[in-house]
Formats: sequence, structure tokens, C-alpha cells
Amino acid sequence: MKPLYLSIALFVTLAACQDSGSPSPTPQTPGPGANSGNNANRDWLIPQAQVFDGGPGKDGIPALENPERIQPAQASYLEPQDLVVGYVSDGEAVAYPHKILDWHEIINDKVGSDAVAITYCPLTGTGIGWSRVINNEETTFGVSGLLYNTNLIPYDRATDSNWSQMRLDCVNGELQGEKVVTLPVVETTWATWQQMYPNTKVISTNTGFSRNYQRYPYGDYRTNNANIIFPVDNEDDRLPAKDRVLGIIVGRQAKIYPVELFNGTPRLVVDSFAGKSLVVIGSQEQNFIVAYETDGKTLEAVDNALPIIMRDEAGNEYDAFGYAISGPDTGNHLTPVVSYIGYYFAWQAFYPGSPIVFGLE
Repeated sequence: MKPLYLSIALFVTLAACQDSGSPSPTPQTPGPGANSGNNANRDWLIPQAQVFDGGPGKDGIPALENPERIQPAQASYLEPQDLVVGYVSDGEAVAYPHKILDWHEIINDKVGSDAVAITYCPLTGTGIGWSRVINNEETTFGVSGLLYNTNLIPYDRATDSNWSQMRLDCVNGELQGEKVVTLPVVETTWATWQQMYPNTKVISTNTGFSRNYQRYPYGDYRTNNANIIFPVDNEDDRLPAKDRVLGIIVGRQAKIYPVELFNGTPRLVVDSFAGKSLVVIGSQEQNFIVAYETDGKTLEAVDNALPIIMRDEAGNEYDAFGYAISGPDTGNHLTPVVSYIGYYFAWQAFYPGSPIVFGLE
């Protein structure tokens, strides 16, 4: 408990120092003290001077492996409005609460037939599903203790290579240049997730670590737009820094959809980006936003019918993962696009100048 507690206290202290005009934290050159693997001394795909030692050291924030799951009725630590990252495979649904992820950042798990790592960075607000299969070999991921653009750098335990969470690639080590295989997740409230998947399981607070999962460890970080803690590239004030937005990635380009645009009940927009025809559907009230390729279908939003969120002209009805759960195409699914929710400032740090959708027709 002590090393993690002290490192989180350091984050909050650094933020307070920045607000008071004190010097920003000094970049730490990755080396044995920052990341004990041999890969720390090899070339990086990102500017090495911008890789920061976050404080806790390698595995100082302990990733979880195959954590205990419980029934929703047993999850008394969760409130209806608490955010979760949800994943579904082979009919099995699991919720990974922010309250757990804030303290562990990576959860290595097996859901259905999928070996998945839920990677989450509290400093950028980004929860992404990663496949744990790399070059046909299953591995697990740990927290390196390093940050780039104040974003999580996981490492894989098979080769000790370092990966950038938001870039979605290996930036240092034996696997340098390898791309992450993302697995679609849905970030929403605990209440909405249970409506979508009433048979879900959820991660227990019985993690084997002594943590206060009822306490958010970063003070006012989620709401203080001035508190970024570590330096980032490409500051952009078109939106408040901590606005939650969905970013869609095609190649190295991104397009941004603010969650607050999808006010009220589910709203759907058909859009195009980088040669792809897209459907983006979300609800600020139910607190979710997801995106898929249209696959040539004409889609419309469906209100008050969870788990159904949209319908096509053939009568197929789709859930938040793009699966047709009723209609002639039952069992098929729309083509997912690489997308995830995060803080606005982080998207501009990694994908500068990304176009923003400011209004829905």
C-alpha cells in the first residue's frame, strides 16, 4: 500500500505546485531506475525526453490478473452513476469499474474466449480493451510507471517492451512498432450497463491489495481543467481540457465527438471520416457513446429499449457492441472502428488538430 499511496500523493502535490507557479516536474530519462527492464536503454519511437517517471516505479501500481467477479447485487461499493468499462465475449459480460481501475490501471482477464487487458489511464481518462495475444502468444501487461503526454505506458511481460496506451503501439523494446489489437469496450454508468447486460458480472474489491476503492486518489483532477500534472504537447482550447469526448481513429488520424452533444435520449449521427462511412450513437443521459461503420445500412436510434440502441431498415436491432440481437441478421455485427473515450486535452496531445464535431443535425 505505501509505495502506491505515496506516488499518488506525489501526483496531487505536483499538481498543487504547478498551480502555485512552482517548477514543473523534470523529465526523467528512462533507465534502470525508471523501468528496470533492459529495453529501457533502447531507442524509443517517441521523444525520450518526454517520457516521464510518474513516481511509483515499475509495478508500483499493481495490475490485476483474473480478478474475482461478483454478482451485481453483491457490488455494494458501486453507485448507479459510477463509471464502468464493460466488455462482452461469447455471451459473457463483465464490468470493470473506474473505482478499481483508478488504483490498478490494467486488468488482465479472460472473458469468453478472449484474452483481454482492460487498460485505463486516470490521467487521460482513457479506457481501452487490448488483446493479450501478441504474435500468436498470450501475455499479460503491467504498469511500467512511465508516462508519455501524461498517458499510461504499459509493458508486456513476455518481452518487457513498452507500449503507448493512446498511440496503440509498442514504442520501445523488442516489439517496437507492433500495433495494439484493440477489443471494443463500452464505457458507461453502472446503472446503464446493468440495463444493457442484466446478467453481467462485476469485479470485486477483494483484489488482494489494500486500497480504499471508495476514494478517488487524484483529488479534484477530474474537474480541474488547469490540473494536467505532467507536460503535454499541442495544447488546444477549442474545448475545456477535461471534457469527455469519443475519438475515432483511422490510421494516424482522429475525429472527436463530445459526449455532451448527445444530450437526452440516444441520438445517432451518420458521418464519414478518412474514407469510412460511420454511425455514431450516444446518450449523455445514459452516459454512453459508441461508433461503428454503417456497412451500407440505414440506421436509426431506438429510445428506451436497452439493450437495443438502434435499428436498420431490415428490422435488425443492435446493441451497444454493434451486434444484431433480433431480426434477420441476428448474431452478425457491424464493423467496429477503433474508438474510445478520453479527456479532450489528451486527444489533442496525441492527435493534434483533430476535427471536432460541434453540432448534430
